[in-house]
Amino acid sequence: MADLVLENVGKSYGGVEVLKDINLNIAQGELVVFVGPSGCGKSTLLRMIAGLEKITTGNLSIDGMRVNDVPPAQRGIAMVFQSYALYPHMTVRENMAFALKLAKKTKTEIETSVNRAAKALQLDSYLDRLPKELSGGQRQRVAIGRSIVRDPKIYLFDEPLSNLDASLRVATRIEIAQLKESMPNSTMVYVTHDQVEAMTLATRIVVLANKGIAQVGTPLELYETPRNEFVAQFIGSPAMNILQGKVTKTGKVTEVMLAEGKGTIQANIPTTDAYMGKNLNVGMRPEDMVVTESENYAFAGEVTISEALGEVTQLYLGRSNPDLPQVIAKLPGIHRNLRGNMMHLTADPAKVHLFSDGESLLYS
Repeated sequence: MADLVLENVGKSYGGVEVLKDINLNIAQGELVVFVGPSGCGKSTLLRMIAGLEKITTGNLSIDGMRVNDVPPAQRGIAMVFQSYALYPHMTVRENMAFALKLAKKTKTEIETSVNRAAKALQLDSYLDRLPKELSGGQRQRVAIGRSIVRDPKIYLFDEPLSNLDASLRVATRIEIAQLKESMPNSTMVYVTHDQVEAMTLATRIVVLANKGIAQVGTPLELYETPRNEFVAQFIGSPAMNILQGKVTKTGKVTEVMLAEGKGTIQANIPTTDAYMGKNLNVGMRPEDMVVTESENYAFAGEVTISEALGEVTQLYLGRSNPDLPQVIAKLPGIHRNLRGNMMHLTADPAKVHLFSDGESLLYS
């Protein structure tokens, strides 16, 4: 297993710069997930690590050795793609053993590696089946098993669950988590657009945006203390509500009057007198908003849509400016007949975020 280090890594296609100044240390045993909007360079960065895309600038090191010009086959890396890419005429056993045969491993070594991987992935009883006889989740497990048998230094996953339906995706995600638990020293890099995958699988998440890294941290660090509005709204579903306001009180607790409705909200974020009267953006996650009968509400709006999901009721509230996104609140439990009602909402000061010029005041 290995450490992976990226130093000032960049990628350009002709005059078009896709990624720049990527600096990242991935330690042995981590499962690091790349997330970001479409076109941000997640898969490109993964392919650069694999050697399938050439690095334009910077250095990529594996176990202390610079590998920019090392061919993919010699990097000690195994990659699981979005498509299963199984050989249809080969059995599960033959698919998993194929790379080992090419590497001239002995029959005993191949059998031992394949059986060990099959057991870890619960594929023991499917080894003599063809891919067409398997479900989508089973095929993806075979693709993962094909990587495991090679015992690589680093595992790379490029959206491996995106072709599965919802129930299979959940089951296979759990299997990947269990696999990582059984391989604690394995280093894994995983690309996904699914936030649940990122939050549940990752040791750390790398959020990519604007050609670079917006923030790196554990899932809960990104959720609880985002560095900027982009990360705040990208992590979490539905996205964090962002409302404009003006500071009316500074100190250990900052008070902000919101532009819409003139409601006020407090945040446990200290500010100096220099912030008095300054315009800030206030961030409140839908799950942190609560209904209040008090006059000290933060936001008031009419419920335009009410979604009863069982464990929560999701409310969409209209705003005075129809061009702005609706405010979303998640109320625990079932709440009936709320559409058309005027709701007053607030949030715990410990869970309110403040942003100045897009950056969180927690990091100022």
